[in-house]
Amino acid sequence: MERAIRNFLSQESAGGILLMVAVALAMLLANSPLTSLYQGFLSTGVQLRVGELDINKPLLLWINDGLMALFFLLIGLEVKRELLEGALSSVAKASLPSFAAVGGMLFPALFYLVFNYSNPETQVGWAIPAATDIAFALGIMALLGNRVPVALKVFLLALAIIDDLGVIVIIALFYSTDLSMASLIIAAVSIVLMVALNRKGITSITPYALVGFMLWVAVLKSGVHATLAGVIIAFCIPLRAKDGTSPSGHLEHKLHPWSTFLILPVFAFANAGLSLTNMSLESFAEPITLGIMMGLILGKPVGVLLFSYVAVKLKLAELPPGIGWKHIMPVAVMCGIGFTMSVFISSLAFEHSPAAFGDYARLGILTGSLFAALIGYFWLAKVLPNSGGSHETN
Repeated sequence: MERAIRNFLSQESAGGILLMVAVALAMLLANSPLTSLYQGFLSTGVQLRVGELDINKPLLLWINDGLMALFFLLIGLEVKRELLEGALSSVAKASLPSFAAVGGMLFPALFYLVFNYSNPETQVGWAIPAATDIAFALGIMALLGNRVPVALKVFLLALAIIDDLGVIVIIALFYSTDLSMASLIIAAVSIVLMVALNRKGITSITPYALVGFMLWVAVLKSGVHATLAGVIIAFCIPLRAKDGTSPSGHLEHKLHPWSTFLILPVFAFANAGLSLTNMSLESFAEPITLGIMMGLILGKPVGVLLFSYVAVKLKLAELPPGIGWKHIMPVAVMCGIGFTMSVFISSLAFEHSPAAFGDYARLGILTGSLFAALIGYFWLAKVLPNSGGSHETN
């Protein structure tokens, strides 16, 4: 089990570095003479048509609706595994990261609304700073090597997974519009078919993939965001077969490198290209930018720490062995690294808003995440011993 966790964390850290490269490349292209080529590439129309079924979207939306559905499939597989067998499989294990995640979603949203309470058009972005980026956060933590206790990495991983689950619920409830009843019926039939496959003990991934594609198309056409199909598919795939093998674990293992080294970097490259042409120092004072920055830099750590502290004091949860508050505090700051999911939610929140809203959101996300990464890294480096070993609790 420990070896599997170490392999997973190692892969995510590599992904964090690759994400940084993708963001830097996108920013470089968006602010160079090649910007028209970059934007034109993302606007390229891609059409899939079979009979009456017609899906015609620019490349950017194929990335956000299609590739990211596979990312959410991976998240769903991780959540299911952790709920049934891993770090969230018991009340004792799940209590602290659960309370921390709830606080870490609630307070950033409140911070955002403080700066946007008077504008209904921008209030819709309240969920943008509520997410934590697993790959980036673990990537920054991994730079400290074996100085970081495994229990602290597991705490951050569990917190981020619960955070992702909360974001999935938020997307389903608040960012689904113009619902199509016919498509929802087809989606419901698809789900019933996959549940039946599960109940029949079917362990081959192929039938789930075929029905899952039908579900993805139906959800895409329904008005509910298509990425949620990935989570539903994940929860329908059996965790354990009768012979003890893990169909969902096998798929998770196969998807990890694709997600880490292709899907997330491509998403970052497609969505992080913020043109600074029309930006100025005043842009940092825009309510959207300021709300997201403060939500990530202050709201996240305040929420994570406050809810964690209250839960421990009320004996609803306890700190992991060998971990003290001096360790939890910088990790709470790292939770403010919200790049991937924050950018994704901003694309949903401001999809039909003026382009400037999306630019201000990306400015706030990039700036807030950068500060959270730097502060969290140097703070954690200061409180950890100079080499791996025992860690006292304070």
